[in-house]
Amino acid sequence: MTIASLYEHFLAHPNICTDTRQITKDGIFFALKGDNFNGNAYASEALEKGAAYAIIDEEVYNTSDRTLLTTNVLETLQQLSNYHRRKSNAKVISLTGSNGKTTTKELIHEVLSKKYRTIATRGNLNNHIGVPLTLLSIKEDTEIAIVEMGANHQKEIAFLCSLAEPDFGYITNFGKAHLEGFGGVEGVIKGKSELYDYLIENGKSIFLNADDPIQEEKLKTYVKKFGFSENNHQYYQISLIAADPFVQLRVEEYNIASQLIGRYNFSNCCAAVLMGKYFNVALSDIKKAIAEYVPENNRSQLIEKNGHHIILDAYNANPSSMHAALETFKALKGNPKMVFLGDMFELGETATEEHQSIADLAHSMNFENAFLIGENFNRTNSKLQKFESFNALKEVIQKQSLPKSTILIKGSRGMALERLLDIL
Repeated sequence: MTIASLYEHFLAHPNICTDTRQITKDGIFFALKGDNFNGNAYASEALEKGAAYAIIDEEVYNTSDRTLLTTNVLETLQQLSNYHRRKSNAKVISLTGSNGKTTTKELIHEVLSKKYRTIATRGNLNNHIGVPLTLLSIKEDTEIAIVEMGANHQKEIAFLCSLAEPDFGYITNFGKAHLEGFGGVEGVIKGKSELYDYLIENGKSIFLNADDPIQEEKLKTYVKKFGFSENNHQYYQISLIAADPFVQLRVEEYNIASQLIGRYNFSNCCAAVLMGKYFNVALSDIKKAIAEYVPENNRSQLIEKNGHHIILDAYNANPSSMHAALETFKALKGNPKMVFLGDMFELGETATEEHQSIADLAHSMNFENAFLIGENFNRTNSKLQKFESFNALKEVIQKQSLPKSTILIKGSRGMALERLLDIL
């Protein structure tokens, strides 16, 4: 089976699925494998549930004229996505970075959708499977596709670029994320910059935060760049008005009030404004798009519950985002203040040092209550209240009568700190 012949099937049945629990009738099922599952074993079930075809890579499961045998299902999915991307007339904007990727992607999508037929990565499906699925969601009438790219090791962004072949790119920032896989902060910069490398090599356009010294230095000699800045008048001027708690910015004659909490979301808004300007979206529409965007999925959500004002930022955490969140929270109005901080994952040999640093920072801020949760935080030398697990914290919290407070909840996804909402 060639990619060209498979593409003919895809054009007739453009709905792609990799999970039999989410089969779309008359779509195509790709039997992917994982550490604990073999999608080939579910091919027959997929066909019974209405899939038009099932793509498999093990002969023993080739039991129907609607099972299509290939040498490697994942590679076939990736090759098909690149084939489709090349057939499409859509402009592709790729973005990566240590923090803020998904929020920035959603903001860009909201802004550009005011003028163009636009698709974007769903949720955070931004890896070697998610990027192909995003590319395959490009429709015949799609004008712009916004493709989020995540990575935790070198060469991953370069590979994703080879699939998406972006026309434009943006890096949100370089922070202390996935240090274990990248081999330190310099490794993060090198790995994320693979997007720059692709765009420069292919003469494509780059959007940048010109107030980020790393980005400015790396792109100082590159011509096809379009940046935003608060202070550098070589670039498009955007000013921060306030972030207490919601980000407000000034763009030309407009004041734009967002529903995003914290100064760290300022640059995310700026990126969306910049791309809107580049693609000639009216500033009035840009303002409307940013003002109407409401974060979800545990990303800087503002929740009122039982008299508490809660900032739920429990989707993910790394030393850079944790530091920014604490600094922002400290500057907010409202007392008393309380923080719940969960372990940060994928830090490798720096885990002890980085957790101690965050514990020290939180302690120095003198919050009325501060709780550290997880094995790494529990090992720190800190006078704050420490708990080895969420259940250990839960036992203590349920016995206390906590004062009505302004609360920050932040931790890595694996900590699932949104569970706190049920016990506060």
